[in-house]
Amino acid sequence: MKQSELSARQRLSILAGASVMLSLAMGMRQSLGLFQPYMVHDIGITPAQFALALAVQNIFWGITQPFVGMFSDRVGSRWVAVAGVALYCLGLYVSMIADSAGMVIFGCGLCIGLALSCTTSNMAMTATSLAVAPARRSAAMGAVSAMGSIGLVLASPLAQTLISSHGWQVAMIAFIGLGIVMLPAAYCAGAADSIELERSAGPEQSVTQAIGEAFAHSGYVVMSLAFFVCGLQLVFLIVHLPTYLAICGMDPMVGSMALALIGLFNVAGSYLFGWLGGLYSKRLLLGGIYILRSLCIWAYFVWPPSPTSTLVFAAAMGTLWLGVAPLIGGLVVQLFGLRYMNTLLGIAFFSHQVGSFLGAWGGGVIYSALGSYDRAWQFTVLVGIACGVMQMLMNVRPTARIAAANQTAQLMPQ
Repeated sequence: MKQSELSARQRLSILAGASVMLSLAMGMRQSLGLFQPYMVHDIGITPAQFALALAVQNIFWGITQPFVGMFSDRVGSRWVAVAGVALYCLGLYVSMIADSAGMVIFGCGLCIGLALSCTTSNMAMTATSLAVAPARRSAAMGAVSAMGSIGLVLASPLAQTLISSHGWQVAMIAFIGLGIVMLPAAYCAGAADSIELERSAGPEQSVTQAIGEAFAHSGYVVMSLAFFVCGLQLVFLIVHLPTYLAICGMDPMVGSMALALIGLFNVAGSYLFGWLGGLYSKRLLLGGIYILRSLCIWAYFVWPPSPTSTLVFAAAMGTLWLGVAPLIGGLVVQLFGLRYMNTLLGIAFFSHQVGSFLGAWGGGVIYSALGSYDRAWQFTVLVGIACGVMQMLMNVRPTARIAAANQTAQLMPQ
């Protein structure tokens, strides 16, 4: 079936499924830091071991994402996504019954890490790109990314409320329930498998040729390397912000409210940057996000925090949170076409997850060694500004293959 032959109902089903799948997967994942003090106390693990579990989650997500992308490009994404949801629920269950650091690392780390490869941004952005006409693609990816933020608005207060009233194990059971809701969403999003690629995708390639072409393009290499800072900054905050606020003597609800506010403002921010990506330079917008995030982190941590400054900071970071997803997805399509979008996004995402690993684990190591997060946030600011500038200088010329295919498509009668 061609994209133009989709009915409004079919298109809506794909986009809604991608949105709900992304929303719940990311919402639960970004709320796991709220469990840290309680799991550390009840299981008898250290904060560094909990941070290691989330660091393993992020690096395993990054390592497996290219292979999941290749497999999805070859056989389709529907059953990959459904299997990922089942694995997510397994990881939550293992974490709930954990009695050692090893079980936490297996459940929160390995199981959920692989599940995220099957259910989050790369899958959702690929399904959206296939279901929507090129002229509306950037805005549609922004809208799906925006809807994907609502999960954090739901998951964070739900988790903290249940943790405070019934214990963290009950909150884990609620998360498993949200995982079950993801199953039909993943199935619906997978309907994009039946959509034929547009003709501008260029001559057929093997996956090896596509990867070689990408690594020969300097812009793709720069974009992938700069993506490192996205993971570094975001995961440092979602893992360590609740602990930082506890150190400063704030009520635990401030941390959950901050995470919820990040999700709420990300709804507007993701759609905004998706829409702007259809009008202005994606590389400049992307680099600008990295630099603005760095300035926000500096402004927040350089002065003693308060509940008000924390919520203002959360709103600012939320606006800049997932706006990168439609921009990076759009750049990959612009440079290489749709055929191996999942694969190429997955490879770029590995760099993101190396940053995530360092943000989660490195933040814990620095705090354990120095008793302060000062060196950690200072590092994220410096690296963020450097990567933002590098991203703004990215080469955005399409490959010769795509340029020729686009020229041919323009000459064809409409």
